[in-house]
Amino acid sequence: MTNLDVEWAKDWMRRSSALLTERRMELIDLDRAIGDGDHGENMARGFTFVVQRIDENPPEDVPGVFKLVAQTLMSKVGGAAGPLYGTAFMRAAKAAEGDLDAASVADICAAALEGIVARGKATTGEKTMVDAWTPAIAAARAAAEAGQSPAEALRAAADAAAKGAEETIPMQATKGRASYLGERSIGHQDPGATSTSYLLGAAADAAEAAS
Repeated sequence: MTNLDVEWAKDWMRRSSALLTERRMELIDLDRAIGDGDHGENMARGFTFVVQRIDENPPEDVPGVFKLVAQTLMSKVGGAAGPLYGTAFMRAAKAAEGDLDAASVADICAAALEGIVARGKATTGEKTMVDAWTPAIAAARAAAEAGQSPAEALRAAADAAAKGAEETIPMQATKGRASYLGERSIGHQDPGATSTSYLLGAAADAAEAAS
């Protein structure tokens, strides 16, 4: 089973940038329905800067990639996404020790969520990205405990995140700008949970390509 190294981490960021650029209008539309409409633009722009910085000064290890991502998102991305994802990747950088096995995949996802919760004070059921990260961690842990590969753990996490994002549709938002809408937030998929599922999907794609 191939552990995930710095080349995987850099490929993850390139794939994330391409996917978020491709899905930019979808995320804008989701955010326009329950937020201020800038999530797609912010995420696409932020990860474009991430890739530029990786190309200019390539990190030497996985924690280095995550730290670069954190610093870039915090400095270049407006709205809530920059601080939340920036904190997530900073915590992931601290949790990552060298190359990643399946258990480490679950550990970095758990660390990322801890950062998001610390910054955003959200919990499950409030129609936020927490609703995608939480099932993703459970799925990655189950895959690791079953002896699956890091790529399989990431794919399980990505699939669970996508399902978690979809399950935000019937929820009423009680955190962030969407909470101002009250019951009118029901019936819309959360943009942060959606971008989380895309990021984890890109991570799984990169891991499968490296296997």
